[in-house]
Amino acid sequence: MKFLRYGPAGQEKPGLLDSNGAVRDLSGVIGDLSGADLSPDKLAKIAEIDIDTLAVVKGTPQKDLRLGACVAGTGKFICIGLNYADHAAETGAQIPSEPVIFNKWTSAIVGPDDDVQIPRGSVKTDWEVELGVVIGKGGSYIDEADALSHVAGFCVINDVSERAFQIEREGTWDKGKGCDTFGPTGPWLVTPDEVGDFDSLGMWCDVDGKRFQNGYTSTMVYKVPFLISYCSQFMSLQPGDIISTGTPPGVGMGQKPPVYLKGGEVMKLGIDKLGEQTQNVRGAVA
Repeated sequence: MKFLRYGPAGQEKPGLLDSNGAVRDLSGVIGDLSGADLSPDKLAKIAEIDIDTLAVVKGTPQKDLRLGACVAGTGKFICIGLNYADHAAETGAQIPSEPVIFNKWTSAIVGPDDDVQIPRGSVKTDWEVELGVVIGKGGSYIDEADALSHVAGFCVINDVSERAFQIEREGTWDKGKGCDTFGPTGPWLVTPDEVGDFDSLGMWCDVDGKRFQNGYTSTMVYKVPFLISYCSQFMSLQPGDIISTGTPPGVGMGQKPPVYLKGGEVMKLGIDKLGEQTQNVRGAVA
């Protein structure tokens, strides 16, 4: 199944994408696509519904029908750094001996095609296409062998990053990661049965029509089940939490010379089976 949230910002309703690409309204079945609605039992019950009985929503998603982030009410937006060896190399960093964990603030979360706003004082805003993992069943100290049973689905994330804030100012990476609009999420939340082999998905990112990132989830250093288990050692994972699992090479910081977003650009990114995002970049307001 491909779950989504549609409608104006702050007024989104839950829906499903049918086999013809039309949106079916789920608002009479669940309140929203928040943690409480993503449990294995809830998703199993939704899967039993005859989709043809659900009302068709007017409009074409990502054209004349806006999509919001594909998860509502996320409690934690957890990110993994330097999880692709070739990306670590392009940034001059060593492959970490353990996963690097940082946070994006949940106020960064926006729809997959909403504008990205460069923050005031930014000089090095960058892009990062990433595989997002959405937790459906919570837990602490999750066994790696059981980790996938905790996954509600997968989605596309653009881990937009301000590198000067992230690296050149005191403290943790979080300063450059959680600015407003820095977390486009979606378009769909795709259930594991529909994704299949999530460990060999192609992923890419274009800026103004130029392909910068072109990689595969197969080159992750630390794989999804391990990351779920690892993160759960340091915090309880709860339904609706997102883990963004790292980016392949081709970020702006890794170009020679580096290339950063100034405003006016268009980012287009996607992952096999999970859909695409398109964002217009707005320049910083003085």
